[in-house]
Amino acid sequence: MFPILLRFGPLTLHTYGFMMALGVALGLSFVFIHAKKRGLPASKLLDMSFYTLIISLLGAKLVLLIGNFSYYLEHPSQLFSLARSGGVFQGGLTFGILFSLFYLHKNRIPIWKTADIVGPALALGHGFGRIGCFSAGCCFGRECLLPWKVVYTNEYAHELTGVPLDLPLHPTPLYEAGLNFFNFFVLFLILKKKRFDGQVFSFYIINYSLIRYFTEFYRGDHPLKAFIVQGSSPYLSLSFAQLFCILGLIGGTFLFFILKKRKSA
Repeated sequence: MFPILLRFGPLTLHTYGFMMALGVALGLSFVFIHAKKRGLPASKLLDMSFYTLIISLLGAKLVLLIGNFSYYLEHPSQLFSLARSGGVFQGGLTFGILFSLFYLHKNRIPIWKTADIVGPALALGHGFGRIGCFSAGCCFGRECLLPWKVVYTNEYAHELTGVPLDLPLHPTPLYEAGLNFFNFFVLFLILKKKRFDGQVFSFYIINYSLIRYFTEFYRGDHPLKAFIVQGSSPYLSLSFAQLFCILGLIGGTFLFFILKKRKSA
């Protein structure tokens, strides 16, 4: 595909980085606009978002490092590749949520009211990030014989991510990008008609867990150790990411009913 968007002499603009920056900018704009509409301190939430982005990125890379620690011990030169990698999204999300909870509590900002505008922003930004993923050859899919298969031919993309060249593959990042944009649309509709604080964020967790669980079936970049159970087909297998999705689905459902009951009480 197009891992490099533009070149300015010695400077290179990577498509992945550009799409991530675009997603972040749109997500922050969404938070700022809707914070003002709902009487929340928009400037403080922008500060929180900035710090959360940094901590989430570091957390995502840390989880990637821990999960592949033996590999990096054997190939220490590959540690520099962490700078180019987006890391593990679930790790970044976990670190980001923990820091955000701390920040909101410290500044006495309503947690669940804020979370309800952050959820759609996350889905929107993640959608653009996955388009960047696709352009770089990251998170590539397994072999595909369907009409919408994609074939990578860019040597630079192969060097960056190890994506197989000249093989028909599932466009897995595009699956997730499209589903994240749809998730944003659904969450935005819920936000407009929500009945209690935390309702939107609960659905963000539920929806993303379902999205990631589904798209995991078509990933082709996982090593054997990424699976808890590896059956004769992807549909009979279970990866660690899918286990986290199951836990997220359960947690999001419990959160929904707990917050709904609290509102009723």
